[in-house]
Amino acid sequence: MNKRSWGFIVGGLLVALLLAGVVSSFASSHPDGLDSSLRGGCTFDADDEITGGSCPAQQEQEHEIGGPLADYGIAGLDNDFLSTGLSGVLGVLLTFAVAGGAFWLVRRRGPEQTPPAAGSPEAGRPDPAVTDPTATSRG
Repeated sequence: MNKRSWGFIVGGLLVALLLAGVVSSFASSHPDGLDSSLRGGCTFDADDEITGGSCPAQQEQEHEIGGPLADYGIAGLDNDFLSTGLSGVLGVLLTFAVAGGAFWLVRRRGPEQTPPAAGSPEAGRPDPAVTDPTATSRG
């Protein structure tokens, strides 16, 4: 991989870390499309608790498994800004590591070329693809 590709990857990673670590804390606290559609038909109080009506959101339960990064924060960290930012940064790094590992596993590899054994007739011959400009490239 050349320097330009590495620069692009590192630049993209830095932008993703900045967005996840800082900008994510300023995201809207209002429900997204799915949450809004599940809340349709219910009434809510000032603390965003269901007070009446009938909607699918009434069936909502805490996830059984939970996890250290549940609800866009880090469990046990009381500072909401820091918790959201660190959760985003850890999510980006984890995603980058998994995707990078997957791409590394499936990358295209050229045919392995083993050097000729010492003493064999091919050991002293030059490679025709290197010495002959009319030779076609291998691929």
